[in-house]
Amino acid sequence: MRSQSWVLIFIVAICVAGVISFFLLMSMGLFVPDRDAISLGSKVGLVEVTGTIVSSGPVVDDIVRFAKDDAIKAIVVRIESPGGVVAPAQEIYDALRKVRSEGKPVVASMGGVAASGGYYVACGADSIVANPGTLTGSIGVIMSFPNTQELFKKIGIDVQVVKTGEFKDLGSPTRPLTPDERQLVGDLIGDVYEQFVTVVATERRLEIEAVKKIADGRVMTGRQAYSLGLVDRLGGYRDAVMLAGELAGIKGEPTVVRHRKPRPSILDLIDQLTGLASKVTRDGVSMEYSLR
Repeated sequence: MRSQSWVLIFIVAICVAGVISFFLLMSMGLFVPDRDAISLGSKVGLVEVTGTIVSSGPVVDDIVRFAKDDAIKAIVVRIESPGGVVAPAQEIYDALRKVRSEGKPVVASMGGVAASGGYYVACGADSIVANPGTLTGSIGVIMSFPNTQELFKKIGIDVQVVKTGEFKDLGSPTRPLTPDERQLVGDLIGDVYEQFVTVVATERRLEIEAVKKIADGRVMTGRQAYSLGLVDRLGGYRDAVMLAGELAGIKGEPTVVRHRKPRPSILDLIDQLTGLASKVTRDGVSMEYSLR
């Protein structure tokens, strides 16, 4: 009997310690219970693309996790972005297209703004849902170079450049572009523009020339985009979730799952700040090359 009592006390102690640990983790923000994440049955994974697109890593990681999870039957990508850097937008688009090609439905949900690179990402979905007042479109590429030559003259700074080739200091802020450099840059962004237009034409089943007529950087509303065939439906986030459920064969309202992002520690914040400072010091004034 005495040994049984000790076993019972040991089990109770473990349970109490577990409960205390749970509440401590919650109070520290290290664990947040998610009803959706622990519910049973088929689910829809939510991927969020927010702000200027400068990196694809975290978004692509979420897409890959959902693609491998058999309980996730469809993905909704919620876009709140004015665009961003070319390659990351292409990488997110490619990741969505791969999931779609493997048979898992993907629905894009446009929020307030889903333009340029944000629209590029949306093209990776089976269906695009936009609010009537969503700002979208802006199909085009931009590359800009700040010119501080006159400022440097006023403050007495003279920059001497030694280079191995004609275009090695392309985009230098100490002088304007030469005609040959303008031609080179024009060819470069022209190639990326053709890639963008081709993706839109292919995914939206439109003629290349029809896309080029509206691919002049113009911004349009969701309703205008719908009339031009750039989006499939007008509606909000819940409409996109329900559509994803329908495409996946889920009966009723789907359970939505999102990956929890860990809170950054003080060391993470310090690392980000020092990294930003070193980048500014190292790069100085840099060129812009983006979809927006």
